[in-house]
Amino acid sequence: MGSRQPPIAARELILGGQKSGKSRRAEQLAAAWLAQSHAHQPAHQAVLLATAQAYDAEMRERIARHQRERAARVPGLRTAEVAHDLAGALAVHSNAHTLVVVDCLTLWLTNWRMPFDDSEQNRHLTQDWQAQEAMFLKALQQSPGPVVLVGNEIGLGVIPLGPEVRAFVDALGTLNQRVAQVCTRVTLMAAGLPLCLKESE
Repeated sequence: MGSRQPPIAARELILGGQKSGKSRRAEQLAAAWLAQSHAHQPAHQAVLLATAQAYDAEMRERIARHQRERAARVPGLRTAEVAHDLAGALAVHSNAHTLVVVDCLTLWLTNWRMPFDDSEQNRHLTQDWQAQEAMFLKALQQSPGPVVLVGNEIGLGVIPLGPEVRAFVDALGTLNQRVAQVCTRVTLMAAGLPLCLKESE
């Protein structure tokens, strides 16, 4: 990717496959926002809402590695872990001088639709998903500051057999479409290169 970044959008959705450059682009936008801080009072801030949960040793190491690398690339980017209540987290963290990065929508959906354990409490999560999605979309539209959202585009390959997996793929496609509708910019990443799918005021 080139070093020149586009202006910060009010709401940008960044989609792509695994290792396509989605998170790196979000970090670059956060860094560009923070770099503008000297021209603004109060100073610009940036916070990442991380939706990943560590259920095994490999995932714990992956999260720790991402945290280290992110801190080195964008030192001013704070992190808050948000497994479920993204709507509430947006309400808390978003303001006119703070850019919020959500990374990522796919793992957030996983936390709701395919919880790791089969406890009674977690079975209720799947029933509450539609209400949570609606609250998040409302909070996203009402956010006073810029929001950058990262999500996976997983519908381009073969979908594995099984009703739960097919239902998840359908739910993710629907979520991506609904988020894209309320975003002012939508970007598709492939091989580290951005393709603008939508640009509006």
